[in-house]
Amino acid sequence: MKKRRTTKSRRMKMRDPLAGKPVPRERLIDVPELISDYYEKKPDPVVASERVVFGTSGHRGSAVKKSFNENHVLAITQAVCEYRKAMGYEGPLYIGKDSHALSTPAQMTAVRVCAANGVDVRIAAGGEYTPTPLVSFAILEHNKKGEATADGIVITPSHNPPEDGGFKYNPPNGGPADTDVTAKIQSRANEIMEKGLQDVKAVDYETALAGSHVEAFDYISPYVEALGQIVDMEAVKRAGLHMAAAPLGGSSLGVYKKIKEVYGLDLDIIDPYIDPTFSFMTLDHDGKIRMDCSSPWAMASLVALKERYDLAFGNDTDADRHGIVTPKGGLMNPNHFLSVAIWYLFKHRFAWPASLKVGKTVVSSSMIDRVAASLGKEVYEVPVGFKWFVDGLYEGWLGFGGEESAGAAYLRRDASVWTTDKDGIIMTMLAAEIRAVTGRDPADIYADFERAFGKAYYARIDAPASREQKAKLKALSPSDITAETLAGEKITGIFTEAPGNGAPIGGLKLVTENGWAAMRPSGTEDIYKIYAESFLSPDHLKEIQAEAQKIVQSVIGHL
Repeated sequence: MKKRRTTKSRRMKMRDPLAGKPVPRERLIDVPELISDYYEKKPDPVVASERVVFGTSGHRGSAVKKSFNENHVLAITQAVCEYRKAMGYEGPLYIGKDSHALSTPAQMTAVRVCAANGVDVRIAAGGEYTPTPLVSFAILEHNKKGEATADGIVITPSHNPPEDGGFKYNPPNGGPADTDVTAKIQSRANEIMEKGLQDVKAVDYETALAGSHVEAFDYISPYVEALGQIVDMEAVKRAGLHMAAAPLGGSSLGVYKKIKEVYGLDLDIIDPYIDPTFSFMTLDHDGKIRMDCSSPWAMASLVALKERYDLAFGNDTDADRHGIVTPKGGLMNPNHFLSVAIWYLFKHRFAWPASLKVGKTVVSSSMIDRVAASLGKEVYEVPVGFKWFVDGLYEGWLGFGGEESAGAAYLRRDASVWTTDKDGIIMTMLAAEIRAVTGRDPADIYADFERAFGKAYYARIDAPASREQKAKLKALSPSDITAETLAGEKITGIFTEAPGNGAPIGGLKLVTENGWAAMRPSGTEDIYKIYAESFLSPDHLKEIQAEAQKIVQSVIGHL
């Protein structure tokens, strides 16, 4: 008799005994050794794990594993310089970095290559750290002037552990580069590595700084001084809210200091210093240090302070994600706050055209659809990845775009573009505006939605899958699915392409009247992800998860 594979088939994330607890000293990284690895370890482009790979958020890796080293940054930056030359972009290249240990040496490498290629770059004055949204903002503000076209680079692995590094390219529209762009940069970067970096042009760092191509730039002041154009900062100030901001040791630290100074807010900044070991964090669910502002374990220190403040909030290290902590709700589920933000914006942005749409990803909560329907707004549903919202925000027909992973952006109060990349800072300031204008805890507003539209039970689990099975899942078409019901309800929609833009979702989504499930293969692990939601009960959610897995396995086969 075969054993049931309950643990393998469900693969729920195992909780580390120290999850939510302070980081033990033995789990801190050795910063000098990590930086040494960045320079000394040489990746082999023949080895798949050591090549340049652009995912949904650029190239990420670790110097220890030879997946993010100086050779990678030399090659990627050279490829970017060649790409922008071919495109005729002759304006400045705005380069930002976060506070990960590898980000400063990686920025230095990028500057060396840009200067040698005759590219004018703008780096933050005084070695300041620069959030992703501030780079997007700077690109768009420059390009409004109609001068030579600007683009940008952000050196960050987002909320990843301290030992990781990352590199993102943002074209002139200010948002994350689309796959047609990143594919060219990735291909050329790997070709450069395969040729032993002989095509890389670089000067030493001191020469680059002394030359005419590198200028210091104030990213923070223009962004903060313009915040009143997207958030009612006067209402926030008048309300006298007692608030706390947790930069999580990241690049938003300088921004919150400036916000407090410019707007005179009663704002405490928690752990107001940079520490590349992130020793002040609490461990995430798996025992890793991860600056994930949507994780209750990583945010445990701030959640513990919830009753001391009218509102508290945090950002990941490059500040493109947000975490909202309220006295009643604690750390709000990202889907919950997205729903509240959408409701509030479309109720209180009186200059916004009635035709503006609501953007969401295929794995975001259907509560968003129900809230949007109550507002009479069309939902624009796209695959996972913020790049799918860039055109709508840039062109001004998408009022809001948000992901279930706590990333979002929206238009200014006059309906013009602000940023086209995820902006965790305007989301935290929006939470303050909501609290100030409505006088209500955002968690209470979400509770109203549950009473009106039903309670949503949402979860993500993982299931094992081989490389071949993941390829089959990614290549599915609706005709491959013969099932007619899911968890006792008729399947009303089968999608392998997003309803909003018709782009492939890289997997499968099944929809019923009171629930849905979406299955997507992981790009890095031998698993596929099962996102599911029920508006009936936790038991119904489990049924959806189990049956969705059976439906997929009937097509791709069992492991």
